[in-house]
Amino acid sequence: MTSRLIVSDLDGTLLGSDHRLHESTIEVLRALVKQGHHVALASGRHYHDMKVFRDQLDIPAHLISTNGAYVHDPKDILLAASHVDPEYAKTLIDLPRPPQVRLNLYRESGWHIDAEAPQLLSLHASTGFSYEVVPSAQMDPSGVGKVLYLGDPDALKQLEIQAQEAHGEGLHITYSTIDSLEIMAGGVNKGVALSSLLERLSLTPADCLAFGDNLNDTEMLDLAGEAQVMANAHPALFDRVKGAERIGHHGEAAVAEWLAKRFAL
Repeated sequence: MTSRLIVSDLDGTLLGSDHRLHESTIEVLRALVKQGHHVALASGRHYHDMKVFRDQLDIPAHLISTNGAYVHDPKDILLAASHVDPEYAKTLIDLPRPPQVRLNLYRESGWHIDAEAPQLLSLHASTGFSYEVVPSAQMDPSGVGKVLYLGDPDALKQLEIQAQEAHGEGLHITYSTIDSLEIMAGGVNKGVALSSLLERLSLTPADCLAFGDNLNDTEMLDLAGEAQVMANAHPALFDRVKGAERIGHHGEAAVAEWLAKRFAL
């Protein structure tokens, strides 16, 4: 039997509508690991946030966090880290933005935000991961894996244009949801991280099955030999990934259902 790497996004993909793992998802992934397959979770979430789900799965999964800025092995060893150039990060921190748009920095050690945002805590309720409030004037531009703006899509579009004009070639700019603008160092995305992981595991892209639902999954899905896009995915994603298969809704544990059929579990 050929070993495969099964890699999945979390929110909107592997997690249910309540941002939690369904019992069938846990059972299926454990069964596949027992068969000798590899599993990786790939998310815009922070490593410490993702680790809770890996612990719940209780399998030796690799973690691609912060949209590919960090990669950890199943024993929590940091395999790769990529940071935004401090000069570029300072520009992004200082970009003018409406007061309702929240500025976030993801670092290896934690999550900084420019003001309280209680609505974000529900997204992380199942993991307990939380932010530290740091006024933007006091934010350190070094060691930043991701700059994240949260808020009105029209305001985010203007920030995207400004970031592109300032340092476009040195940044990777994407969205994880319509109201979540995510900026990493140039060349940093889930696909690049996945490519290095496949090489580490002595596997090829043809040996990889990937699942995703939003634009920050594009490169990862494009690389995988078998790409599955969720029914609830961003409308543009399916067109961006050649040969992708549309599967069910994340609220109905569609990844687990598809894998169970694919591997005849």
